[in-house]
Amino acid sequence: MLGPLRHLASLVAFASQRSARGAADASTHADLAWSRSRRAADLPAGLELQWLGTAGFRFTYQGQHLLIDPYVTRLPLDDLVRRRVVAADRARLATLPDPLAILVGHTHFDHALDVPALAARAGCQAYGSASLARLLTLHGRPELAVVVEPHRSYEIGPYTVTFVPSRHSKLAAGLWTPFDGELTCDHTDHLTPQAYRCGQVWGIHVAVAGATFYHHGSCDLVDDQVRHRGVDYLLAGISGRRFTPRYWQRLLGRLEPRVVVPHHFDDFFRPLDARFAYSLNVNLAGFPDEIGAVSRDFEIRALAMGETVGGNV
Repeated sequence: MLGPLRHLASLVAFASQRSARGAADASTHADLAWSRSRRAADLPAGLELQWLGTAGFRFTYQGQHLLIDPYVTRLPLDDLVRRRVVAADRARLATLPDPLAILVGHTHFDHALDVPALAARAGCQAYGSASLARLLTLHGRPELAVVVEPHRSYEIGPYTVTFVPSRHSKLAAGLWTPFDGELTCDHTDHLTPQAYRCGQVWGIHVAVAGATFYHHGSCDLVDDQVRHRGVDYLLAGISGRRFTPRYWQRLLGRLEPRVVVPHHFDDFFRPLDARFAYSLNVNLAGFPDEIGAVSRDFEIRALAMGETVGGNV
């Protein structure tokens, strides 16, 4: 019981210091700003990277876009609590370009809700799990789904993509993963937020323009499946990290990244045009010390919501 009690104590401590913790997170966010790095322009010439919020990213190179876990609809918490079916917000999706492909790390709603509408609009394929294929089938576009094979290289325009078997953190006090298992819904009218089951979880390695990126959005891993070494940029989801024993030692020790870029620390129940807020008890302020406890050799850079870096030719 020590584990769950410790997590409960952490939540109680956060609730009693919420304002101060938010200020500390904001201060750290500013200190880690990508633009403050001495090597802020070191993405390969012509390559852009944008944080879309939550675990979402846009890559653009040679005018060709690749999206990972795009989620811009941002359903309110009340819709989750009341189990309301929420459709993708077409106006929000219009802010995203048509991609060559969409890559999906797992099928919780905050990673996958917008994928069917985006893929259908662009006529592009979405790569991920059997649960993702089920989701696209529900939306009448099964031909757009690619159920990936672990460690296989997929050539997508200028991008080489590899999917690595992974795990989701046990967000429920370290005991279990909410909405675990395969997506089995049989009609879009039943697609409540809870119906977006996790499915198979993937880490995603992307190589483009001589640089390598590893997108990790689920805060756990299958250690011996992580085979890439010396990646340039680890796009590291941090919202569930405290529930995974020795998480940073295990992940950083295998990937050995040059730069760590945190994400999934925003309150994804808030609209994109609302004032930015941090996820419940995410403790971004403590994140640099966690990385530093493994090694001070890792550079850390953080993006603002919607910020784009790179693009110099």
